[in-house]
Amino acid sequence: MRNFNEWLSGFRDSIADYGYYIDFEKVHRNVDNIKVELNILNSLIGSKNIEADFENLIRKYPEVLKCIPLLLAVRANEIYCQDENGGIKYIFDYGRYCPNSHNSESAEQYAYFMRKTGLFDLLENHIVNNLVDYATGIETGLDSNGRKNRGGHLMENLVEGFIQKAGFVKDVNYFKEAYIHQITDKWGIDLSAISNQGKTEKRFDFVVKTPNMIYGIETNFYGSGGSKLNETARSYKTLAWETKEIDGFTFVWFTDGKGWTSARNNLEETFDIMEHIYNIKDLEDGIINEVFK
Repeated sequence: MRNFNEWLSGFRDSIADYGYYIDFEKVHRNVDNIKVELNILNSLIGSKNIEADFENLIRKYPEVLKCIPLLLAVRANEIYCQDENGGIKYIFDYGRYCPNSHNSESAEQYAYFMRKTGLFDLLENHIVNNLVDYATGIETGLDSNGRKNRGGHLMENLVEGFIQKAGFVKDVNYFKEAYIHQITDKWGIDLSAISNQGKTEKRFDFVVKTPNMIYGIETNFYGSGGSKLNETARSYKTLAWETKEIDGFTFVWFTDGKGWTSARNNLEETFDIMEHIYNIKDLEDGIINEVFK
């Protein structure tokens, strides 16, 4: 019998790797895609007549319009603004910009946008000296928002590494992101007990197939607490009960993270009834070789 408190005490604060914080390759790639246009806009820095210079610039080089949303840290080519003069939707798609067309915003409207958002002030008063450097900083900030998505894959990647070290081969005897119907179709096992008689479609992070067993695997890591942890613990407790009645199938849960301390009671309830629940230390101690037989 394992001791829950001892097991929980080994949970980690973080599993962030070096690529977790900023994806600089993506940052530089995004900036490189608009570097020419940003350098054209650099000609406005320090302008003494910036409205006229800007209007002339976009008439001659309308492609610079695609840079403007990024200068406001916006990933969209449509921006809606409301003020005392009403609401205007600006389309920063230079392919649609035609100065002489009644169907596109005028150069004066774009200049109004630049003034009201503070971008003209940024340029004419030398608050920035180079828009390429400025855009790189913005892209870096925007990329930090992607940490949640990258973090969601960290535990999956970690577990997959241990599966591979145990000798399993992807798409041969272990599979990523496998749905219940795929497992049923591939091996003919009846999983209706965990699919509400076929009405729900559960997806496992990994499935490992050995000569004697099919293992459905879930992975997650919680660095901070929240209501989701209680919900996760309860749902996996239910899943563990349901899979106990299925011959030839075993549910395995790898989880970790100090966030669980705020939901320890629900986690302990699941720990008490679930045979195959493990943390990172268990992985390091070779639990995969012990269990997947």
